[in-house]
Amino acid sequence: MRKNVYWALMVTIATLLEASWPGILRVQGVTPDLILLMVVYFAIAGGSERAMITGLAGGLLQDVAGDTGLGHHVLSLVIVGYLAGSISLRLVTDSPAVKSGLVLAAGLLNGILFVAVSYLQDPGMNVLNTVAVSVVPRAFYTALVTPFVFYLLQRSRPQGQPVPGWQA
Repeated sequence: MRKNVYWALMVTIATLLEASWPGILRVQGVTPDLILLMVVYFAIAGGSERAMITGLAGGLLQDVAGDTGLGHHVLSLVIVGYLAGSISLRLVTDSPAVKSGLVLAAGLLNGILFVAVSYLQDPGMNVLNTVAVSVVPRAFYTALVTPFVFYLLQRSRPQGQPVPGWQA
């Protein structure tokens, strides 16, 4: 029960931070994708199923808070959650570099999937420019803040809930 309450609270806080106070996290016009960080964190901590549920909940909240069609974020985050959960089983996730690399790969895939879905609805958009100007910097910034956010998530985790590779 406490694990589910913790999960819901963390996803809600990440969505509120991303939607309400983007100026606090913005550096050179780029903000980190906190929901993506939650998806990857819960992929490592709880596997593909928890990551996909996180992607569904966080994606719905992002779609409602943003100006995109309903389902854009959900689709890309659920796919990324499944893949991150599957890959994290095969990685030694003790290293912050591995975690950041996984977040970078997930961020690039999430951005490319989101742009692909957006392109299907608006074929006139410049896909390469969008990926180069928006997706790549956001993925790198998200990967850069990964160790800090994961450390905070691990420290706030309820006692008695061990996570493989996350001993503090």
